[in-house]
Amino acid sequence: MSEDRHTTTPLAVVTGATAGLGLETAKGLAAQGYRVIVTARNVERGELACHAIRVHAPHAEVHAEPLDLDSLESVRDFARRLTQTESSLERLINNAGIMALPRLERTRDGFERQWGINYLGHFLLTSELLPLLTATTAPRVVQLSSLAHRGGRIAFDDLNGETHYDPWRAYRQSKLAMLLFAQALQKHSDAQDWGLKSLAAHPGLSRTALFDHGVKSRPFIGSVFKLGLPLISQSAAEGARPTLHAALSDRVGPGDYIGPDGIGETRGAPKVAHRARNTRDSAVEKCLWDVSCELTGARWDTTAPA
Repeated sequence: MSEDRHTTTPLAVVTGATAGLGLETAKGLAAQGYRVIVTARNVERGELACHAIRVHAPHAEVHAEPLDLDSLESVRDFARRLTQTESSLERLINNAGIMALPRLERTRDGFERQWGINYLGHFLLTSELLPLLTATTAPRVVQLSSLAHRGGRIAFDDLNGETHYDPWRAYRQSKLAMLLFAQALQKHSDAQDWGLKSLAAHPGLSRTALFDHGVKSRPFIGSVFKLGLPLISQSAAEGARPTLHAALSDRVGPGDYIGPDGIGETRGAPKVAHRARNTRDSAVEKCLWDVSCELTGARWDTTAPA
């Protein structure tokens, strides 16, 4: 990590930036003059991503750091290192994710993997990096949600799919949780004067490896859907536009949710996106926050550890 805690170049962290939407988001931030930390489970893949970013933005300051959202201890280790070497963090892009694992799998902490990686790891990461975020004047945190949030439900009685695991139900739950998290984080920031702008974004239907993995859980339907995908989808670079708009635009407000403006929000230019009815229950939102704090040990303390 950087040895200069006093650099004036703004810092951005992008999780899952070795490919797809995360890599395109990191490219966009680097091109706009941000120092970018690419987080990766595999550091070699992280270095390859850094090379791709430098090709896109030759003067980019970018490097890779190990972070495995499958492990809460890895999240804490990453945050500890960053807090020791950096004085502020202007942009946190919680992008990493997995989709529709065919069989129930668990993180190292025992959580269903989509719930743990897509959501809980990012919840803890944001909490651990809060001191760096609040040390700058206009920080933003962007959560990656999905069109799939519309069919989601937070199953408080079966968060880890132990009673009944369904690949897509688990995915929808994790992406609804990310949107509820963005909403709740903005409320906590306003109430406690953190100065954060908390936003969410979704990429519409974007052609990435994540989608390829996801359709494997429904082979026949997935194969049929993929045949028509080019007609209704967009590239990873286009899919990253809502995230970059949320992270960079002066025309977004606190708590905004950004997605494509095309038919069904599947592709197109960034605009304020539709939130399904299941995002409007403040009791669910509050309960999710409380449960997430309990499960991860998130403290939401703006004071950096000594």
